[in-house]
Amino acid sequence: MTVSAGSAGWYLRRLSRMGPREVGGRVGDAVRRRRWRSARPDRPRVTGARFTAVLPEGTIDAVPPDAAKRLVAEADRLMAGHAEFFGVVRDDLADPDWWYDPKTGRRAPQGYAFDVPYRNEDTVGDIKQIWEPSRHQYLTVLAAAYAVTGDERYAQRVAEHLRSWWAVNAPLRGVHWTSGIELGIRLLSWVWIRRLLDGWPGAAGLFEGNPVALDQIWHHQRWLAAFPSRGSSANNHVIAEAAGQAAAACAFGWFPSSERWRAEALRSLERHLRSNTFGSGLNRELATEYHGLVLELGLAAVAEADAACVPVPASVRLVLLRMTDALAAVVDDRLRPPRQGDADDGHGLVVDGAGTDRWGSLLATGEAVFGRLAWWPVVTGTDVRTPLLAALVRPTAPVVSRPAGRPAHFADAGLTILRGPEGIWCRCDGGPHGFLSIAAHAHADALSVEVRHDGVDVLADPGTFCYHGQPEWRQYFRSTLGHNTLQLDGVDQSVSGGPFLWTRHARSRVLAVDALGASHGGTAHWCAEHYGYRRSVHHRRVELTAASRELKVIDKVRGPRRAVRLAFHLGPAITAELVGNRAQLTWARDGEDRSAALDLPGQLRWRAHRGESDPPLGWYSAGFGRREPATTLVGTGFADGVEEFTTVLGFRG
Repeated sequence: MTVSAGSAGWYLRRLSRMGPREVGGRVGDAVRRRRWRSARPDRPRVTGARFTAVLPEGTIDAVPPDAAKRLVAEADRLMAGHAEFFGVVRDDLADPDWWYDPKTGRRAPQGYAFDVPYRNEDTVGDIKQIWEPSRHQYLTVLAAAYAVTGDERYAQRVAEHLRSWWAVNAPLRGVHWTSGIELGIRLLSWVWIRRLLDGWPGAAGLFEGNPVALDQIWHHQRWLAAFPSRGSSANNHVIAEAAGQAAAACAFGWFPSSERWRAEALRSLERHLRSNTFGSGLNRELATEYHGLVLELGLAAVAEADAACVPVPASVRLVLLRMTDALAAVVDDRLRPPRQGDADDGHGLVVDGAGTDRWGSLLATGEAVFGRLAWWPVVTGTDVRTPLLAALVRPTAPVVSRPAGRPAHFADAGLTILRGPEGIWCRCDGGPHGFLSIAAHAHADALSVEVRHDGVDVLADPGTFCYHGQPEWRQYFRSTLGHNTLQLDGVDQSVSGGPFLWTRHARSRVLAVDALGASHGGTAHWCAEHYGYRRSVHHRRVELTAASRELKVIDKVRGPRRAVRLAFHLGPAITAELVGNRAQLTWARDGEDRSAALDLPGQLRWRAHRGESDPPLGWYSAGFGRREPATTLVGTGFADGVEEFTTVLGFRG
């Protein structure tokens, strides 16, 4: 059964996951929205506004030439009107329609912002397609191209688009005023646009000398102060709101409320960074891309505070340090992190061109700000963002000890990385289902594994693909069957109440782990179980042996006889030939042929699926809005509480 966000049933289930304090806060929000409908205040008068949060002299000279070249190439594509958002190619960005969704051909309705049913694709279109250009991160790319080249064409285009957006998106009118994360990220973009255009003669007239810009900046900050994400929604959204508010209140501190907004935003950032992050440094949503988003947002907020000489709570830097070390610990040999949980390609600050590695960039920034540890992977790529942020962030010596060796087991997050020779990398998931009572960005993936060889997905996490508008695809990509784990009786381990809502969470427990055995030439192992199925327990053991380059997965179900489906999703680069219960896997890497044999449990009947749509099965989503066929091997049968199902993946030379 698929459930749409925004239906009456969804709202009732959503309400059931809230506590009394959150309900009270949301009632207050509803009253405030009703009052704001007819009472839009005028912005306080601003005199003598100046922008002083400029880049230190010589910062642009530190941008590596190859990173600058990629940036300019991207900016030139944007100048020609070309861009791609979530798999949809657009050629209209020279003069965009800010409310148009090219995917569905729909245009969002105008009107009071809080009346717009933005989750309803039939009425609004795909809201992600509408929102993304209005984060104005493509304009930060154009502004960065101006800063690097001095070519005023880029600055003029930025000014044209900002004036266009401001003209048709008056405060509280339309879909761009409905979600706090959008307002927060947009404010952060505006701060960086103003900074990067500082050498352009029209910069002051576009921002501090422009009453329309001042109105927009003030109303964005007033909105964020009034409607923070709260309670069960206080995930990455509240971080984006606090980071954007803090950045704007520091860089655009021209209003009577600026000091209060800044203080409240930094308090919120400090509180929610801690609550959103495990002590080990991993993000509590257990969705890797949101780890990256939160880290980017936090670093950007600290940069603004440091540029304005505003004290930042020490715990903010500490959490960002731990997040950076955790990222360095979990990436594979090609600097790719796990593909765990939801992913929507969200970024905090974009100033780089296509081809820049996001995770390498974050690690480079971490090295510049915190210093690298000896066990960190080497970053060979370059980026624009690192020298810009590093020029603003005040270097501070860590006041806590950092890991002496590369962590492999994150007990609080239930995540374990097993590493073997030739870049064999295996992620084992024995952690919480997700974060907060709704676990909005979680997948039903308890005890799933993800295996790579030299950075190539062999046993892959299929990804996310979509959020709104295609409920059957949303359901599939977050389902138990959509992951490398075992499903009982055709249902998920956790119970979904809708696209961003889980009403019952599978509970997992790691029983034993030795993550370093294979890296020392022996055998690494991991063992866990989960209790998501009533009356049954799924127990899984994983062993990685270095000498034989062999990964073994042993599954057992304790409890009554149940129907079983065991799935293994292959990466899109893998070709599989299935004969009986053995699959021969082949792929290429850097011009070399690679292969492996996958011996599957003989007690199950195995079948290969690829690119099926009714129902969905056999797909891989490399990024939000994109999907491609990939082979999924599914074994069906029964578990009687006694038998073990053993799978062996053997890599060849």
